[in-house]
Amino acid sequence: MTMRRNVQAGGVDLRPLSARSVVLSLLLGAHPPELPVKDLVRAVEPFGVGGSTLRAALSRMVAAGDLRRTDSVHRLSDRLLARQRRQDDAVHPRTRAWDGDWEMVVITATGRGPAERADLRGRLTALRLAELREGVWLRPANLLRPLPDDLDEVAQRYRARPDRPAPELAASLWPLDTWAATARALLDHVTHVARPDRPADRLTAFAAVVRHLLADPVLPPGLLPKDWPGTDLRTAYTDYQEELADTVPQHSRHVPGA
Repeated sequence: MTMRRNVQAGGVDLRPLSARSVVLSLLLGAHPPELPVKDLVRAVEPFGVGGSTLRAALSRMVAAGDLRRTDSVHRLSDRLLARQRRQDDAVHPRTRAWDGDWEMVVITATGRGPAERADLRGRLTALRLAELREGVWLRPANLLRPLPDDLDEVAQRYRARPDRPAPELAASLWPLDTWAATARALLDHVTHVARPDRPADRLTAFAAVVRHLLADPVLPPGLLPKDWPGTDLRTAYTDYQEELADTVPQHSRHVPGA
């Protein structure tokens, strides 16, 4: 079932939400990420998903490995729990004061196939690293997050202080102006268009907000353009989590471990 057609929000393409997307959006924002079927039926109803459609979607999601079922309770699979952790980090990034150092990861493994290379690029991007040139990834060392141990099997890690001015280097690594323009369009949409009395539209818009936050490089303030909208976008999403608390009690402003 498709919730609605694609719409444009100030140039932002909002993906239509299927029944599967509605379930995942609700569970990815819930802590713990699990609900009995009877609660899921009640939770998805405001978004236009009926009970029979929900049950069919749940069966497909269990078969596909998206969800695990114990008795009548459905919870996210381990793969999607990892996605939830990335989403939580995107909404509540943990940072420290920046001392001017940059993280650098240099790929040393050779002989990898296209799929392996694409997977590694995806992992490094998810860690908010950017590729300076082929095989060389870096970012300011202001994030409080460990790099995975298995990265040492394919790369060497360094700390560096590039000679190039940091704001100039950051602007060359990330499309900051484009990210900010999209963030402002999303903020305008969730404020003026996707009203609380249109819950399906609102969920669609905030799903786009989360996807956009995943692409925020979370740079030190001195490397960002003026009036950077990252904090405002995060505040809008955490406020929306409180709205969802009436439908999904596990939704709240607080994220465990944040």
